[in-house]
Amino acid sequence: MARNDGIDRTVARNQDLETPADVAKVQEHNEREKDSYSNQDVVPERTALNVHFKSPTDDYVKMFEQMEQDGVISTRGLKPDAVKYGELIFDVNSAYFYNHGGYEFAKQFYADAYKAAVEIVGGEQYILSAVMHADERNRAMSEALGEDVYHYHLHVVYIPVVEKQILWSKRCKDESLRGTVKETITQVSRSKKWESKPVLDKDGNPMLNAKGKKILKSSYSVLQDDFFHFMRNAGYTDVERGERGSTEEHLTVTQFKVQAEQQRLEAVTGQVAQAKRGLENAKAATEKQKKKLEALQKETKTAKTVALTVQEIETMGKKATFGNNITLTPDECDTLKRYAVNGIIANADNKRLKEKLASAEKTVSIWKQRYEAVSEKYMELKQKAQPFLDALEIASERVRAFINSILIRGKETQEHKHPAQKRGQDMEL
Repeated sequence: MARNDGIDRTVARNQDLETPADVAKVQEHNEREKDSYSNQDVVPERTALNVHFKSPTDDYVKMFEQMEQDGVISTRGLKPDAVKYGELIFDVNSAYFYNHGGYEFAKQFYADAYKAAVEIVGGEQYILSAVMHADERNRAMSEALGEDVYHYHLHVVYIPVVEKQILWSKRCKDESLRGTVKETITQVSRSKKWESKPVLDKDGNPMLNAKGKKILKSSYSVLQDDFFHFMRNAGYTDVERGERGSTEEHLTVTQFKVQAEQQRLEAVTGQVAQAKRGLENAKAATEKQKKKLEALQKETKTAKTVALTVQEIETMGKKATFGNNITLTPDECDTLKRYAVNGIIANADNKRLKEKLASAEKTVSIWKQRYEAVSEKYMELKQKAQPFLDALEIASERVRAFINSILIRGKETQEHKHPAQKRGQDMEL
């Protein structure tokens, strides 16, 4: 799964199809045989863009039966409840394809990935269907970017097979043939196909632990390695291998989607928190500008009181007896000079303060607009996230219990199908 860490990782998952009902469900999903889907991310208008690298010739079960009749595969010695079908899902995070141009790049990438699938399965004849889905919308990225972004991935339904040598029995009349290879068959076997592999040293020899037991590498790790190395060799050098040490071994589709929704919920909750912080910052900046404006207004008012009023000037001086001259007393002359100087200074200060006031008012207007925009964005985001927040607040224990029950049930199923390794053996992821 994507880690939201900016690294594009190759991911390969293997899913057992245990019953005919499981096979039918996968076929309906992969081949888009339904008229409608509960998954709202499927966009039927884009289904025509899905690409088959191998199209099924019939339904999956009938294809299996025909292959058995033709001798391509053998179910000799197979238990009635044995797993006979598997599905590989190859994936890279949606951002990888979005950043490389989308659909056309995805087609080429998964055409090469299909070649990897052929090698992993053991031959194209054992693949029933291989289809790249291009009609599933990545809801989280679409909402974040404000445009439709699609999640491209490859489904490969296959039959797990291994080569098995059939030996002549001890009852063979020809003693020279006893214990020798009678025939080699292609046996259907999920357990042998995905058995753990020994870890090899640089010379190709199995590595041993302190007790002399072979160190084993899980089948999930082998699958991840094979897919990653194949894509790197095909020229996709900007992808990394899926994380080592991951516990996400062979997740079911339900488990995968539950974990994806958990990550999406965490992302939305984080966006809400970030929007709150942005809103608080905008409020603080607005208050700061408001106080600055009030200080400038006060300073302007003080400067105006210092300036000489017209009325005070008009009361000064007396008209001379002869002519039109005005006579002033020495005190009035000094006062008028002082007021004139103060007036010139005040006019200059007033001009400067008016410019600062106009600038401050403009700044306040800008911050007010920003505050309103952030506030509106916050309310929209909060409204979108409200169902998640309500679910956590009203029934947080039920939500967690539901998710945990799905994950635990899936884990128990895996442990039941894949018993723990024998004591004394090490396992590498």
